[in-house]
Amino acid sequence: MNQFEYTRTTEVAGATKAITKTANTRFLAGGTNLIDLMKMGVVVPDRLIDIKPLPLKDIKAAATGLHIGALTTNTQVAENNDVKTMFPLLAMAINAGASPQLRNMATTGGNLMQRTRCAYFFDITMPCNKRAPGTGCGAIGGYNRMHAILGASDKCIAVNPSDMNVALAALEATIEVTGSKGKRQIRIGEFHRLPGENPELDNTLAKGELITGLNIPKSPFNKNFHYLKVRDRSSYAFALVSAGVALHIEGNVIRDARIAIGGVAHKPWRASNAEAFLKGKQPTEANFEKAGLLAIEGAKAFEHNKFKLKLAPQTIRQALITAAAKK
Repeated sequence: MNQFEYTRTTEVAGATKAITKTANTRFLAGGTNLIDLMKMGVVVPDRLIDIKPLPLKDIKAAATGLHIGALTTNTQVAENNDVKTMFPLLAMAINAGASPQLRNMATTGGNLMQRTRCAYFFDITMPCNKRAPGTGCGAIGGYNRMHAILGASDKCIAVNPSDMNVALAALEATIEVTGSKGKRQIRIGEFHRLPGENPELDNTLAKGELITGLNIPKSPFNKNFHYLKVRDRSSYAFALVSAGVALHIEGNVIRDARIAIGGVAHKPWRASNAEAFLKGKQPTEANFEKAGLLAIEGAKAFEHNKFKLKLAPQTIRQALITAAAKK
């Protein structure tokens, strides 16, 4: 690991100001992703700004929804009574991720910023446009079993590894950020990027901006919900495919639906066409089967991940069946 300067800050304004002073500077919170990347030489910062002392660890319920501070740990969020009551899909998704030890350290803001787990990104001897723009994508012609089938480009086929992000996409969270130009809100669907021509850019944060929290709007999706994660082993493994779904059912009719998919794209994939299809329909297995197929329209597989073309719609179908069955 390279030598670097380390500082701590106790004010948000101080943090955003400090990160612009040195070109190659990173914020450090839980560090569960960043420290690994530094050890592997994938990220080589000249300076770390420890933001753990910032007052961003609050979880507040209101009539309009829920606010979660950026430095709350994944464990604190998943075990919070307001979260479990208002947005149990989020708690379920978080508990499906990583290990208890990592959830105790990982923060909400850090999880939003989590980088891909593509083996070519992690291996500094291999070509990777995300790590080193212009070097090529080793995964496209290499071993791509874990990779994207939706929204990829000829520059990158990596996927977003977060479980939490899938639930937040389904729940239409808004992310609060602060930078040199002040505060702004970013919708979760506009926060993470597809790779396009610039796969090195994971999100739409401007230089020096800091995530301070997120807001989840009140919704009727706390009864018929499910997060289904298909992986190679039952613990501490990233999703081959995951589905975060929620239904608002009245009188055996689906009034509204939310479907987000993980493990299939560079960002949490919101299946808006499948949601639209389900509205006004009865919660039947046939309708859920159709919704799963609609959700992956336009999907393109590579040599080793063709199984996802069948796994993804079936994962969605099963998640919807399980969600609809809850009383």
